[in-house]
Amino acid sequence: MAYADLANLSDEQLVHHELALERDLVSAKFRLATNQLEDSSHLGKLRKDIARCRTAERSREKEQGLGKNALRTQHSCTFDATAAATSAAQDEGAGSGFLKGIVDKIGSGE
Repeated sequence: MAYADLANLSDEQLVHHELALERDLVSAKFRLATNQLEDSSHLGKLRKDIARCRTAERSREKEQGLGKNALRTQHSCTFDATAAATSAAQDEGAGSGFLKGIVDKIGSGE
């Protein structure tokens, strides 16, 4: 997401977007470690997007006269990690993911 697009988001949406990106980054790191990540440049893109979000958050904090990480502290408690994971799974295709094989084994009782 471009920095200009982040200006259209509310403070809460911006924080939630950053937290979702951080969750995607952790997931991508796991997929890289298990050789399931096809494009390793995806990690760098995620890190840059996270940096853009943090820059936008900090500039808003300065405009509002808030301390560092005040927006994140204020809005991170309303972040629904399961909804973010569900939307990420839908983006990748239903039923895919780096833990799918393990879940299938556990579910089948092997």
